[in-house]
This record gives sequence, C-alpha cells and structure tokens, in this order.
Amino acid sequence: MAFLGRFDYTLDAKNRLTIPARFRASLSEGIVLAKGTAPCMAIWTAQGFTNYVEQATEGMHPLSQEREQIVRFLTSSAFEVALDAAGRVMVPPDLLAYASLEKDVVVVGVDVRLEVWDHDAWARQQEEVDISKLTARFSALP
Repeated sequence: MAFLGRFDYTLDAKNRLTIPARFRASLSEGIVLAKGTAPCMAIWTAQGFTNYVEQATEGMHPLSQEREQIVRFLTSSAFEVALDAAGRVMVPPDLLAYASLEKDVVVVGVDVRLEVWDHDAWARQQEEVDISKLTARFSALP
C-alpha cells in the first residue's frame, strides 16, 4: 500500500499520535518509528523499514565507514511500537526532540512511509519546494 495524503493532528498530553484510520490496517503488524532524513519522524511498517535500510546501503562494503554511519543513524533512532486500541502510538522523547514535535503536527504520506512534521516546519518546508527546479532534469530527457 502506498501512503498518500496530508493529515493535521494534535499530539495528546502523553505525546501519543493518532495514526490516520486509513493506514491502521497496513500498520497492524507492527510499526517502526525513526528519524527521517529531514527534521521529521518517519513511520514505517517493519518490513518497509528493513527494506529501506537495505536499499540505503546497497552496493556498499559491509565494513565501510559510510555504511556503518548510515546504518547507525537509521537503526539507533528506530523504535518498534504497536498501535493501541484507539489507533495511537506513543512518540519517544528522542524523536519528539529530533523532529521538534510539540503539539500541532502534520502527518504526510510519502509512498512507502509516513512522515510526521511539526506544523510550522512543514509549512516552511513546503514554501521552499520549487518543483520546477526539482523536475528540470527530466524535461531535458528525450
């Protein structure tokens, strides 16, 4: 299943995040919360996270320093969690701090994962995106 869309939520007083209802079945087998490569928290299925780490290090020597740094970054911040009966997950303090999540958040579908952004940080990030520059290299292809 592809994760699509944007959803505005509020963390509760216990730092629990409600997962959008349409994605709960896909995440019922287990969830991995981790640092995103941008200042956000990523939400993966367990298999999706494993695949992501493998793809991120594909072709790298297993003992290379770069591979070790990537694996360390990705896995040391990862937390396996489960949805509670209300479809929520507890966000660990490390991830709250990394993504600057306080109260108002935006959950966005990013194909194989969800990202959770501070509401204002998401707005700033969206203002900075120039899609014409990002796609310019493709318009030059035959």
